[in-house]
Amino acid sequence: MDSVMRNQVWELVDLLPQYISIRNKWVFKIKCQTEGMIDKFKARSVVKGFTQIEGVDYEETFSHVVRISSIHLLLVLVAHLDLELIQMDVKTAFLNGGLEEEIYMDQTLGFLSKGQENKIFRLKRSIYGLNSQTVS
Repeated sequence: MDSVMRNQVWELVDLLPQYISIRNKWVFKIKCQTEGMIDKFKARSVVKGFTQIEGVDYEETFSHVVRISSIHLLLVLVAHLDLELIQMDVKTAFLNGGLEEEIYMDQTLGFLSKGQENKIFRLKRSIYGLNSQTVS
Protein backbone atom coordinates (compact mmCIF):
# COMPACT_ATOMS: atom_id res chain seq x y z
CA MET A 1 0.00 0.00 0.00
CA ASP A 2 2.97 2.30 0.55
CA SER A 3 3.98 2.06 -3.13
CA VAL A 4 0.34 2.60 -4.20
CA MET A 5 0.17 5.77 -2.10
CA ARG A 6 3.62 6.95 -3.24
CA ASN A 7 2.67 6.48 -6.92
CA GLN A 8 -0.66 8.31 -6.46
CA VAL A 9 -2.58 5.45 -8.06
CA TRP A 10 -6.00 6.84 -7.06
CA GLU A 11 -7.83 9.81 -5.65
CA LEU A 12 -10.82 9.80 -3.31
CA VAL A 13 -13.99 11.16 -4.99
CA ASP A 14 -17.79 10.95 -4.93
CA LEU A 15 -19.21 8.45 -7.43
CA LEU A 16 -21.00 10.14 -10.31
CA PRO A 17 -24.42 8.61 -11.15
CA GLN A 18 -23.43 7.48 -14.67
CA TYR A 19 -20.55 5.31 -13.35
CA ILE A 20 -20.36 2.12 -11.33
CA SER A 21 -17.52 1.21 -9.02
CA ILE A 22 -15.59 -2.02 -9.28
CA ARG A 23 -15.08 -4.11 -6.18
CA ASN A 24 -11.67 -5.31 -5.06
CA LYS A 25 -10.19 -7.97 -2.83
CA TRP A 26 -7.00 -8.87 -1.02
CA VAL A 27 -4.74 -11.60 -2.39
CA PHE A 28 -2.35 -13.18 0.11
CA LYS A 29 0.78 -15.15 -0.68
CA ILE A 30 3.45 -16.87 1.38
CA LYS A 31 6.95 -16.55 -0.09
CA CYS A 32 9.25 -19.42 0.83
CA GLN A 33 13.01 -19.82 0.70
CA THR A 34 14.54 -22.63 -1.35
CA GLU A 35 14.68 -24.84 1.77
CA GLY A 36 10.91 -24.46 2.22
CA MET A 37 11.15 -22.10 5.19
CA ILE A 38 8.76 -19.15 5.17
CA ASP A 39 10.58 -16.02 4.00
CA LYS A 40 7.76 -13.44 4.11
CA PHE A 41 4.04 -12.91 3.87
CA LYS A 42 2.77 -10.73 1.01
CA ALA A 43 -0.58 -9.06 0.45
CA ARG A 44 -1.87 -7.23 -2.61
CA SER A 45 -5.10 -5.38 -3.23
CA VAL A 46 -6.46 -6.34 -6.66
CA VAL A 47 -9.50 -5.15 -8.56
CA LYS A 48 -12.15 -7.64 -9.67
CA GLY A 49 -11.67 -6.87 -13.37
CA PHE A 50 -13.89 -9.75 -14.41
CA THR A 51 -16.89 -7.58 -13.40
CA GLN A 52 -16.00 -4.93 -15.98
CA ILE A 53 -18.05 -4.80 -19.17
CA GLU A 54 -16.26 -4.45 -22.51
CA GLY A 55 -17.46 -1.35 -24.35
CA VAL A 56 -18.68 0.22 -21.10
CA ASP A 57 -15.74 0.10 -18.67
CA TYR A 58 -13.00 -0.50 -21.24
CA GLU A 59 -12.53 -0.80 -25.00
CA GLU A 60 -9.70 -3.29 -25.36
CA THR A 61 -7.16 -5.12 -23.23
CA PHE A 62 -3.55 -5.71 -24.10
CA SER A 63 -0.10 -5.92 -22.55
CA HIS A 64 3.16 -4.78 -23.98
CA VAL A 65 5.23 -7.92 -24.57
CA VAL A 66 8.44 -8.67 -26.40
CA ARG A 67 8.92 -11.41 -28.96
CA ILE A 68 11.49 -14.04 -27.99
CA SER A 69 13.23 -13.52 -31.36
CA SER A 70 13.87 -9.88 -30.35
CA ILE A 71 15.53 -11.04 -27.14
CA HIS A 72 17.63 -13.55 -29.09
CA LEU A 73 18.77 -10.81 -31.48
CA LEU A 74 19.71 -8.54 -28.58
CA LEU A 75 21.73 -11.31 -26.91
CA VAL A 76 23.52 -12.12 -30.18
CA LEU A 77 24.48 -8.46 -30.62
CA VAL A 78 25.72 -8.22 -27.03
CA ALA A 79 27.88 -11.34 -27.47
CA HIS A 80 29.14 -10.37 -30.96
CA LEU A 81 30.08 -6.79 -30.00
CA ASP A 82 31.44 -7.89 -26.59
CA LEU A 83 29.05 -5.57 -24.76
CA GLU A 84 27.80 -5.78 -21.21
CA LEU A 85 24.12 -6.48 -20.61
CA ILE A 86 22.38 -5.52 -17.38
CA GLN A 87 18.93 -6.85 -16.46
CA MET A 88 16.70 -5.22 -13.85
CA ASP A 89 13.27 -5.72 -12.36
CA VAL A 90 10.98 -2.86 -11.39
CA LYS A 91 8.77 -3.99 -8.50
CA THR A 92 6.00 -1.48 -9.16
CA ALA A 93 6.23 -1.31 -12.97
CA PHE A 94 2.54 -2.14 -13.24
CA LEU A 95 1.62 1.03 -11.31
CA ASN A 96 3.43 3.29 -13.80
CA GLY A 97 0.83 3.02 -16.57
CA GLY A 98 -1.82 5.75 -16.79
CA LEU A 99 -5.42 4.98 -17.76
CA GLU A 100 -7.44 6.11 -20.77
CA GLU A 101 -10.85 5.34 -19.22
CA GLU A 102 -12.64 6.71 -16.16
CA ILE A 103 -12.55 3.81 -13.73
CA TYR A 104 -13.83 3.84 -10.16
CA MET A 105 -13.09 1.30 -7.43
CA ASP A 106 -14.45 0.74 -3.93
CA GLN A 107 -12.12 1.66 -1.09
CA THR A 108 -9.87 -1.19 0.00
CA LEU A 109 -10.98 -3.03 3.13
CA GLY A 110 -8.74 -2.12 6.05
CA PHE A 111 -7.75 1.19 4.42
CA LEU A 112 -11.02 3.13 4.55
CA SER A 113 -10.48 6.90 4.84
CA LYS A 114 -11.91 8.07 8.17
CA GLY A 115 -14.88 10.37 7.71
CA GLN A 116 -15.01 9.57 3.98
CA GLU A 117 -16.20 5.96 4.05
CA ASN A 118 -18.90 6.68 1.40
CA LYS A 119 -16.38 7.92 -1.18
CA ILE A 120 -14.65 5.75 -3.75
CA PHE A 121 -11.34 5.73 -5.60
CA ARG A 122 -11.01 7.19 -9.10
CA LEU A 123 -8.10 5.25 -10.56
CA LYS A 124 -5.37 7.38 -12.11
CA ARG A 125 -3.06 4.44 -12.81
CA SER A 126 -3.47 0.78 -13.64
CA ILE A 127 -3.62 -1.81 -10.86
CA TYR A 128 -3.58 -5.61 -10.82
CA GLY A 129 -6.67 -7.31 -12.21
CA LEU A 130 -7.88 -4.34 -14.24
CA ASN A 131 -9.13 -4.75 -17.80
CA SER A 132 -8.11 -1.54 -19.50
CA GLN A 133 -5.67 0.02 -21.88
CA THR A 134 -2.78 1.87 -20.28
CA VAL A 135 -0.89 4.79 -21.70
CA SER A 136 2.81 5.24 -21.00
